[in-house]
Order: sequence, then C-alpha cells, then structure tokens
Amino acid sequence: MSAGLDRILAAAVERGDLPGVVATVATRDGPLYEGAFGRRSIGKPEPMTSDTVFWIASMTKAVTTVAVMQLVEAGRIDLDAPASRYLGALGEARVLEGFDEAGQPRLRPPKTAITTRHLLTHTSGFGYDFASSAIRQFMKATGTPSSASAKNASLAIPLLADPGERFNYGISTDWAGKIVEAVSGEDLETYFRRHIFDPLGMADTRFVLGPAQQARRATVHAIREDASFVATDMVVEQQPEFFSGGGGLYSTAPDYRTFLTMLLEEGRGRDARVLKAETVTAMAVDQIPHMTMPEMKLNSPTGLRDTNFFPGMSQGWSLGFLVNRETSPEGRPAGSLAWGGFANTLYWIDLKNGLAGLFMTQIVPYFDPRAIAAFKAFEAEVYRGL
Repeated sequence: MSAGLDRILAAAVERGDLPGVVATVATRDGPLYEGAFGRRSIGKPEPMTSDTVFWIASMTKAVTTVAVMQLVEAGRIDLDAPASRYLGALGEARVLEGFDEAGQPRLRPPKTAITTRHLLTHTSGFGYDFASSAIRQFMKATGTPSSASAKNASLAIPLLADPGERFNYGISTDWAGKIVEAVSGEDLETYFRRHIFDPLGMADTRFVLGPAQQARRATVHAIREDASFVATDMVVEQQPEFFSGGGGLYSTAPDYRTFLTMLLEEGRGRDARVLKAETVTAMAVDQIPHMTMPEMKLNSPTGLRDTNFFPGMSQGWSLGFLVNRETSPEGRPAGSLAWGGFANTLYWIDLKNGLAGLFMTQIVPYFDPRAIAAFKAFEAEVYRGL
C-alpha cells in the first residue's frame, strides 16, 4: 500500500497539481501510512514534512462538536432545548424573507427556536456569506463584516430558513463554539487545550500560533485565472474577537490523525477518555434522514464550482460530519463520516473497517479539482490495499 500511495502523491506534486501535501492513514492500532511531498510554499526551499502546520479551517467543526458533546455528557447542554438558554443572542435571530425597494432586508421571527442540535447539523438556518448571495446582499446593506473577519458582528446575519426546515452549511458551528464558551466559562482555545488537546497529546493544534508552529506553517496558495498557484500571506486572524469554532484552528497531520483515531477508538485518548463510547456512536447517526445535503456553489477564479463529493449519491449529516449513505466509488462504506477545510484539507472516518484517512494541502478556494482528484486517488488506493 505505501508504495502506491507514495506514487500517487508524488505524481500529483510533480505534475504541478499540488504545491505540497501531507497524507496519512490510521487504524485503531495506530498509523498505517504517512507521506509528505513537495514544498510548504511555491518558490521556497522548505520541504513538506510530517510536522508541517496547516490551517485546517472547517475541520475545526469536528473538534467543536466533541466539545459540545462533552458538555452534553456532563448534563450542561441539552441538544434539543432552545439554544438561547445558553446564549441569549440566538433568541434574537431572524429569518431573511427578501429585500424592500430601498434594498433593506425584510426580516421575521423564526417559526421555531434554534436548538444546539440544529447548530451541529446545519439545520439552524444560518448560512455562509461565501456560499449565499442573499447573505452577501444583507452584509452590504447593513455593513456587517465578513465571516472571515473574526469579529463578533460577523455572526449577526439572518437565517435563510426556519430552524429544522433544511440543510444550510454555515456559521452554525461558530455559534456552537460560543455556547461551549458560555457554558464552560472558558474561551475555546483554553477549553480545547484542557479537555481535548492535552489529553490527546495534540501539542501543535491551536488557534493562535506559537513561534514553533509559525516556523513550520505551510503557505496558503491561491489560484490564478490560468489555474496556476500563487503564494499568499493569508493567516487566520491571530487576535480575533472570537475563536471560530467553525474554522479557526491550525494543526498537523499527526495531531489531527490522533483526533481521528480517538473517534475510531470510541472516545479513548492517549492518556484519558475524551468521550463515552455511546456518545461517539450517537455522533455517527445521520440526523437528517429526510433530507439530502445539497451542493454548495462557490465562486473561484476559474469559474463556478460545485462542491459535491459524491454526485448522484444521497448524502446526510450526523452530529458534526458528512455521512455517505451509499458505498463510494473509492470504496468508503456507507455510514462513514467525513469533512474537510476551505484550504483543501480533507479526511474520512470509516467506522466499519476501523480506518481513517487524512489529506492536507493549502489551496484556496475549497474543492480544487486537482486536489480532490488526488485525494480520491489516494483513498481508492487505500481501499485497494485493504
């Protein structure tokens, strides 16, 4: 298996499909494969290494979900209670019905209250500005800052639908992170470190980079109109007004592999149990069986991009994860969990075979066709090797 995986990743870098990549596979017993190819930044000599630090963006959502579920276990959060019980601002959310002749938003109260379960399953009604023209129009009309600004005011956007009505991928997990802070009395950086990262030995995973992590950070690359890559100076805001539970973390492949292995191990960490086994089982259950996750339409320099891992296949969402409802062409069994980050960091968790895979590069925007092709080839080779 290792030789085949090496060939796939090395070839992707040699073709210029990726500036650099780190990928790894683990079972419940530990690492099965790890490889690093290419460079941390185009035009610079530093090679990709296994301890390279990546912005993992929406892979943060899984960590925030674990934090919420720890507090559910402790009896401090009820997933189905109004979330305003923990965070009053959520009781002020309004549904966007359109805009008047002057371009001002028309808002109404939601028909039902937002719950924490709605937040974890992206059925709260909240969206993302980069995936919704209506939200962008609202932001322009009201002066609301972008979700990338790390400003509290960026969360004051309206709902696109009533809670529970449909799946809208968006800032819901940022609000879930705010609930963790309100209930625990700790900011997310502190809570994650004390209750997740330290017990698991994830020393390089954090919102605010230290000198050691900064020295090993991979550059985020943008895509030109001719599809070539250009290095950027993009770094997540290091003095944010709030820590983004939806997308603010940095990590390394070994660190995040440890996190994925914990889930494979039903909540057991290196030195402590992070979650109960029954909680991990509950997190894997498809929460939207009556819905299917829709494609997201993203604008990119090379045109409109549809983000859909499995075209033509029904896909659900659990407490924090994409669920494929059918066996994938690459061999991933139905009921597996997965997601990724905006800079094309990607993972899957195969609970049936006790297997997790992780693929990390730094290209924006999300779902770069070359990165996705390399990831799918990588995954297919893993299953061929089994």
